[in-house]
Amino acid sequence: MKKTTLCIVYFLLLSIPFSCKKFIQQQEKNALVDLVTNGTWRVTGYTDYQAVNLTDSFSGYSFQFYENGTVLSMKSNVQTNGTWTADVDKRSITSNFPSASFPINLLNFTWTVTDSYSDSVAARTPVENAYNILNLHKN
Repeated sequence: MKKTTLCIVYFLLLSIPFSCKKFIQQQEKNALVDLVTNGTWRVTGYTDYQAVNLTDSFSGYSFQFYENGTVLSMKSNVQTNGTWTADVDKRSITSNFPSASFPINLLNFTWTVTDSYSDSVAARTPVENAYNILNLHKN
C-alpha cells in the first residue's frame, strides 16, 4: 500500500511542472490573442527583401483580428477576409488572405515577432536570403 501511495505521489509531483508549463503557455496565448483582437491595426512599415519600401501601398488600410482566427482588411468600404494564427513558443504570427491582391497579399507569410508592445509589433519573414520587414501599430 505504501509503495502504491508513494508511486501516485511521485507521479503527481512529476506531472506538476508539465501542467504548469501548459497553463503558463495558455495564459501567454490568451494575452496575445487579447492584445491582437482588441482594436484595429495599420501597417506603419513594410520593406521587402530587396529593401524596397512598400509602406505607402498600405495607406488607408486597417485590420481587425478576431478570436476565431479570422482577420478582416478594410479600405474605403472594400473588405478582404483572411485568417491568422499565433504560435507563442515560436513568437510568430501567420496570416493568410487567399483571395487578396497587392498589397494585402504581401502579408501572406509566417512572421517572427522581433519586438512588441501593447500598441505596436515589429516582425520579419525570410525571403530569398533576406527578410521582409513589417511594422504594425494600433489605430
